[in-house]
Amino acid sequence: MKIIVGITGASGSILGIKLLESLKAHDVSLILSENAKKIIKYETDYKEEDLINLSSRIYNNNEMDADIASGTTRFDSLVIVPCSTSTLSKIACGIADNLITRVASVALKERRKVILVPRETPLSPIILENMLKLSKIGVDILPPVPAFYLKPKKIDDVVNYIVGKILDSLGIEHKLYKPYSPQ
Repeated sequence: MKIIVGITGASGSILGIKLLESLKAHDVSLILSENAKKIIKYETDYKEEDLINLSSRIYNNNEMDADIASGTTRFDSLVIVPCSTSTLSKIACGIADNLITRVASVALKERRKVILVPRETPLSPIILENMLKLSKIGVDILPPVPAFYLKPKKIDDVVNYIVGKILDSLGIEHKLYKPYSPQ
């Protein structure tokens, strides 16, 4: 499976990093926004070089001439995690002013799987309308909401659950969390 992962400048960069770690067996292209690089430094101990080793190739968000900016380049899915509400809103309005939003535009026109993991709270009516608009055209809107019934003990448990839900949406088997089972 060929997957493109975009990491934007929203809080929760560890979700994108953990997704990259979980996709080692796949062909993964990574797009990092400039703000994502800053947030990764602020929120984690990962360095950009670490992310290079977790992906098949890496792009800067200003590389509008990249192969993945064209509909002629095949890929199966795009996951933007975390997805800033600015990025989500641009995608909903058809604005393709950077590589992440351009690849989203390509994925939508080519009818490829798109998963957005928006990281914002509370949500304004404008953001909710943009989410609904995207959901109606087949985009998976996957807010990083923890499952408390799984009784998470640490942040890693919450991160694993959310990344597991992304993998579920991609149709990829995983063991990041134990499925719910009533006692």
